Amino acid sequence: MTLQVGIIGTGMIGQDHIRRLTNVVSGVEIVGVTDIDQARAAAAAPAGAEVFATPSALISSEKVQAVIICSWGPAHEEQLLACIAAGKPVFCEKPLVTSEAAALRVMEAEVAFGRRLVQVGFMRRFDADYRRLKAVIDGGKLGAALMFHSVHRNASVPEGLYTSEMPLNDTLVHDADISRWLLSDEVNGVEVRVPRRSSRGGALRDPVFVLLHMASGTLVDVEISVNIAYGYDIRGEISCEAGVAALPNRRQP
Repeated sequence: MTLQVGIIGTGMIGQDHIRRLTNVVSGVEIVGVTDIDQARAAAAAPAGAEVFATPSALISSEKVQAVIICSWGPAHEEQLLACIAAGKPVFCEKPLVTSEAAALRVMEAEVAFGRRLVQVGFMRRFDADYRRLKAVIDGGKLGAALMFHSVHRNASVPEGLYTSEMPLNDTLVHDADISRWLLSDEVNGVEVRVPRRSSRGGALRDPVFVLLHMASGTLVDVEISVNIAYGYDIRGEISCEAGVAALPNRRQP
């Protein structure tokens, strides 16, 4: 059986999903795409896929069985609610939404529907290195986790498209999610600090330093830098009572 999928948003991440679903993953057919830039959607559409004029038209189409949302964050709530109302499974790129109230509305709609339909693009939980790190922590040989140092660096971000809210809404969400999962813990306090700004980011608030206070007392510090120039660099190190466990070097040019 082939799952017929529609893609909302054909920018960089949308095109990457199209590539994977077309060339890597089996049992999937992309039958529709849509984007605010119709020319870009047409250029990204695989052979035979329909280019829909609007996200709502794609979601309501009988040929679309499941949806992948790759549009910008503020558009997610409306699109998620439409998918839930249509009873269609949906994979949503992070952020799920951009406010607490919107998140609650989406969750309440899914609960009212009666089964889970929404998955968020928190891929680190499925990453082999993170899973090995969790196995070490869960194994207990290092004792309780005391501190988790997490680093998220990008060489650059699109000028004018990445705003000062996005380090928290679009980037920190990965670190917050993986902290909860790795530590089997919950966040009950957040501090955000803005150090000296990088001249490379112009008016953008960058870098950003965040301290997550976990319910157990563990502290998680997160460095977010999105104009670091040298490449994409993800790091993670957990300091425990009897040792340290860390991710391997994940730097990419």
